[in-house]
Amino acid sequence: MSVVDSPVGWVNKHIKDYIESDGEKGHEWRPGVYTLLLTTTGRKSGQPRRTALIYQPYGDSYVVVASYGGSPDHPAWYKNLVADPTVQVRVGDDEFTATARTSTGDERAELWALMNEVWPDFESYQRKTDREIPVVVLDRT
Repeated sequence: MSVVDSPVGWVNKHIKDYIESDGEKGHEWRPGVYTLLLTTTGRKSGQPRRTALIYQPYGDSYVVVASYGGSPDHPAWYKNLVADPTVQVRVGDDEFTATARTSTGDERAELWALMNEVWPDFESYQRKTDREIPVVVLDRT
């Protein structure tokens, strides 16, 4: 089954460039801001779905944020990994399987601060919505 990339035009192009260059284009999205590719299983379609997300390393794991720009609902990729936490991750040219989990409590607070260091807009996204924006840890399996 072929992977369905983000329907958002610029994200789709970002993914294509990332894959075609083995991460040389797109891994560093902006100076000091790195992205990974996350592939989840569609909770309704069962199809693999791929998007690009800003990340930070966390030990042997990686952290991403389900901000969706501060929208009132979670992004589809987050809903997909809640339904099936086994995901595929690509960081540069390194591809691996991971288990996704939503951080809570003190860990979430620590990781929220970590992610805001690299992308301060996450704070403004949180102010735009009543939902607590999930901070997701991707643990290699």
